[in-house]
Amino acid sequence: MKSTYTIAKGQSQFAQMVREAEKGALAVVTRHEKPVAVLLSAERFQGLWETMELRANPKFMRLAQADRAGRVKYKPLTVLRD
Repeated sequence: MKSTYTIAKGQSQFAQMVREAEKGALAVVTRHEKPVAVLLSAERFQGLWETMELRANPKFMRLAQADRAGRVKYKPLTVLRD
């Protein structure tokens, strides 16, 4: 879910914007009908940040591409037992 606020409306309804973000919604702030900022929950931000960190890791991206291409072999978790 996404809500859109002008800057003036966002200033007067900031607490409402925060409550919506805490529930998982995005609050988009506009100026002259163009998006200029987004308010999102800390949890959602953390997920985005972790995704960006992974995508910036060349080794992870090579492994993800190999998995998508079907070149990764998986083993059962039982192989980890001592």
